[in-house]
Amino acid sequence: MTRPAPRPRRRLLQVTGVGVAALLTLSACSSDSDPAPSAKSSPSSSGQVSGTVTVFAAASLKETFTALGEQFEKAHPGTKVTFNFAGSDSLAASITGGAPADVFAAASAKTMAIVTAEKDNATAPVTFVRNQLEIATLPGNPDKVTGLKDLTKSGLKVVLCDKTVPCGAAADKILTATGVKVTPVSYEQDVKSALTKVELKEADAALVYRTDVHAAGTKVQGVDFPESSQAVNDYPIALLKNAPNAAAAAEFIALVRSAEGQKILTEAGFLQP
Repeated sequence: MTRPAPRPRRRLLQVTGVGVAALLTLSACSSDSDPAPSAKSSPSSSGQVSGTVTVFAAASLKETFTALGEQFEKAHPGTKVTFNFAGSDSLAASITGGAPADVFAAASAKTMAIVTAEKDNATAPVTFVRNQLEIATLPGNPDKVTGLKDLTKSGLKVVLCDKTVPCGAAADKILTATGVKVTPVSYEQDVKSALTKVELKEADAALVYRTDVHAAGTKVQGVDFPESSQAVNDYPIALLKNAPNAAAAAEFIALVRSAEGQKILTEAGFLQP
């Protein structure tokens, strides 16, 4: 099949400029309560984009964003989505330090504020999902952990996220509010590291996100606890200032907020904003 001749460079730049301007206008009018775009406005039906999109995303988004990246590349031939998954505070520090990136998806409004305070965002952050904690135990729950207070059992090796990262801040908020005093064997720099300690049987339990328990499958067992509702984290996303590929980044954000994107996220255990 003969491919159509490529459009002149001047025309491509015009389309790119319009696409980015549209996102900026949308962001200026949006708020954290904005509904996700409808399926009719799916990113796959929008203008042509190409090149690499670099996304800095919270570690808890690894599975879902990887799937979204694959879907984006299929919908937009000629694009590639690369990810940097880590603790949100570490990612925010990298962005404010000048690391090149197009999109930032954080696990809390507090860590996103590190970026917005330095005016390193091009669009206003918008909450796209929410998440809450769950107790991860060894398969079969051999230590009979049934709730938050059981994490104080003598001899039980518990892992928490560091207080500087969103999962740790949420855990600290819950433990402080309930007066439950947990002495962890370690503080981890992101939620995946905390979960891995349990998967490797280096710890008996960890406070992680319910989405991470879901993603781990049979490697761990999850235990819900009612106090988790006291610290539900909002996940904001924003296009970054000086994004190397702003047009494609805008399309990726649109996919995350679309009906298709929300389906992938909620099936993984995330809560709608």
